[in-house]
Amino acid sequence: MICVSLARGRHRYLLTELRHLGQEKVGLVELRLDCIQRKVQVKRLLADRPCPVIATCRRKQDGGHWEHSEEERLTVLRTAIAEGVDYVDLEDDIAKSIPRFGKTQRIISFHDFKRTPNDLRGLHSYLADFDADIVKIATFANHPNDNLRMLELVQSSDIPTVGLCMGEIGTPSRVLAGRFGAAFTFAPFNPEKILAPGQIPWNQLCDMYQYDAITPSTKVYGVVADPVGHSLSPVVHNAACAAAGIDAVYLPFLVPKGHLRDFLKKADHWPLSGLSVTIPHKENVLEFVSSQGDLVEEIGAANTISFDSETRESTAFNTDVSAAISAIQDALEAQDAGFGGRLGLKTALILGAGGAARAIAFGLKKQGVEVTVSSRTTSRAAALAELVNGKVVDWSARQRLPYDCIVNATPIGMHPKVNETPFEANHLRPYMVVFDTVYNPENTLLVKESREVGCRVVTGVEMFVRQAAEQFKIWHGDAPPEGVMRSALKRATSSVRIIE
Repeated sequence: MICVSLARGRHRYLLTELRHLGQEKVGLVELRLDCIQRKVQVKRLLADRPCPVIATCRRKQDGGHWEHSEEERLTVLRTAIAEGVDYVDLEDDIAKSIPRFGKTQRIISFHDFKRTPNDLRGLHSYLADFDADIVKIATFANHPNDNLRMLELVQSSDIPTVGLCMGEIGTPSRVLAGRFGAAFTFAPFNPEKILAPGQIPWNQLCDMYQYDAITPSTKVYGVVADPVGHSLSPVVHNAACAAAGIDAVYLPFLVPKGHLRDFLKKADHWPLSGLSVTIPHKENVLEFVSSQGDLVEEIGAANTISFDSETRESTAFNTDVSAAISAIQDALEAQDAGFGGRLGLKTALILGAGGAARAIAFGLKKQGVEVTVSSRTTSRAAALAELVNGKVVDWSARQRLPYDCIVNATPIGMHPKVNETPFEANHLRPYMVVFDTVYNPENTLLVKESREVGCRVVTGVEMFVRQAAEQFKIWHGDAPPEGVMRSALKRATSSVRIIE
């Protein structure tokens, strides 16, 4: 169950939203009384409530907004209990001073905005001793496996427990709370009023993640990256699974480079069925998998991991190669490019030397294209050029020579830096094919200027959807709903300003 948090400065706005949630059949609402700007009218807020309510009045030290005296705060909480509120949230240091009364259930809560304590079980036992009906622990995640420690605590608890990790690393704990048996998870009603670091808005938790449909049998997939909050992979894969009727959820896992090994060691504990892999892990992830699929060893980079449900062995794949080459080929055929050769190109300049650049350079080489690599890190460019028997050119000299194809495999042009381009317009020529792997925005400055010059253009949306569709087939064994995936991606990039 999702507990939707309402935080408004005025009573009438709070009541309007509460009535709306009642009409939406929401099962539990948290009223953040600490956000009300004037004297809190508890009786008015609780009268004729359309659904069960938690009364919460949080101090600033606990992440709240209460600006009056502690005595007044305790009076608000006691009044809520006297008025028969369904639940009251009490911090451990005030729990003894507010005894049980009537039918109100007691949530004894603890918040740590800096870390996730080592002894979570001891903390849980301490909180439960305050006559708790529900124990709530919210801590800050500094390691991806803090989520697991929290979720496993919830799963093993004898009394109903809400255990959540705050911060971007903690996102999985919020989505998977119910799967591990949490009494509920929290989500703000208003996306602009995030009440704790890393909270996921209610509509997103419902629509994209389908929280209430997640069960212990739901398969878990995700994208591993740093940063990851920008990723649109969850949008695309969750939409695809919903359309195909597959019982699965796809999450963003923020995994810093130094934590990748520890994260993958715990893959069985989630348990994970598959992962997308992106910056900065496409190359170093190969150290930690059981085996490698076709092309991966030769490319030296992977963007997909599949976990065998029985042996739990992990296999790395690369779906970027076929996605990139098929996107270029289809664009050329549709636009009647008229080049010679297998793909229709003779020379290509790859901008960037990361995992995506490696895959595209390899794919072009296989098609007989002479590849030149340019990167702001010269050593990486030289290594990639050697891999594909190509050439290397200094970043400062990348625009001096003409090429049939220009590929941007760097983040240049991504939102929010949409006014940047890796290749100036005055160096573009009408005969060029320009492929920009950036997909948010789809129409980058490079794409716009290339079209104005008359170049043949391939956008990052095509590559992204195609590589995701191939991942879908690897994981689920079914034909991917590419139309659904493409529509979900385009809706997201047109309405939400985030980056990949």
